Amino acid sequence: MPKSNKTPTINDVARLSGVSKKTVSRVINRSALLSEDTRTKVEAVIAQLGYVPNPQARALALRHNFLLGLLHDNPNAQTVLNFQEGVLDAIRETEFALVVRPVDRHSPTMLDDIRRFLEQQRLYGVLILPPISENDALAQLCLEMGCGYVRMGSAMLDDEDHIVASNDREMVSQAVDHLVELGHRKIALIEGPEGFRSAFERREGFMAAMQAHGLAVLPEWRVQGTYRFESGMAAATRLLEAADRPTAIFASNDEMAAGAFHAARLSDLKVPDDLSIIGFDDSPIAAHIWPPMTTVGWPVREMGRAAALKLIAPDDPAAQAFRFPAKLVKRLSVAPPRA
Repeated sequence: MPKSNKTPTINDVARLSGVSKKTVSRVINRSALLSEDTRTKVEAVIAQLGYVPNPQARALALRHNFLLGLLHDNPNAQTVLNFQEGVLDAIRETEFALVVRPVDRHSPTMLDDIRRFLEQQRLYGVLILPPISENDALAQLCLEMGCGYVRMGSAMLDDEDHIVASNDREMVSQAVDHLVELGHRKIALIEGPEGFRSAFERREGFMAAMQAHGLAVLPEWRVQGTYRFESGMAAATRLLEAADRPTAIFASNDEMAAGAFHAARLSDLKVPDDLSIIGFDDSPIAAHIWPPMTTVGWPVREMGRAAALKLIAPDDPAAQAFRFPAKLVKRLSVAPPRA
């Protein structure tokens, strides 16, 4: 083919490949909705022409940018990071890029601030982390602006095309079952903060399991934290100072559970000999602390990948997933109570 000084366009690729521009776009964005023959043919023409996609030019034509927004107001940095990694897995080798936008859920102007952000960035779609994912008005705002969205939650907050959800309540019940099977009867709860659906779901799972086993939850065995290490330490200190001290603690996330580890040591208690502790998230801290922490593994990275695919490649088989079961990861922080 003779060389030309003209910069090749997507129209040139489509014409020489004998396919539509939409098909070329799907090849560029690694869509699963293509035969291998078509993909190979188009990629060969792209390489032959030296075609380089121009997201800015295509954005002008389509009236949106090839940008996904990640909206969050989450105190757990590891959750944000893990979800972000999943999104990057999905958009790697595509035209898409990710913009991360922290917001203040307590601000009276939050929705107006997000509206301006969507207008300025002309996003292809947004991914919304809890707890703001639980705000139905935010989902409605995205619909009104024609901006695709997917919410992450600890329960089904939306229809299957707009949600990636875990089974927090069920898994916390299983964590309590595990403690009971080992002989624990005095089990305390460090709750997450008000305003988080995850905190509600995990509390409900804990209380339901305790009730199912006929076990009382004394008022002093329930303390609220903020999902931060310091709050877990303070909550555990209160629990361990109780006249009737619990033999096990379930903390609603790993950071607070790590704080409980520290409080136990300051009280000259050994984990798990004197106190069993279970967390939630299976963040790196759970495996790195000593003894390694039993925890509920939350598949945040997989949820992030599926959420992004729901926006950029909704027909991809991986985009069809909307429920992501967590699992109990058993390590060394749990043992039968002392006789």
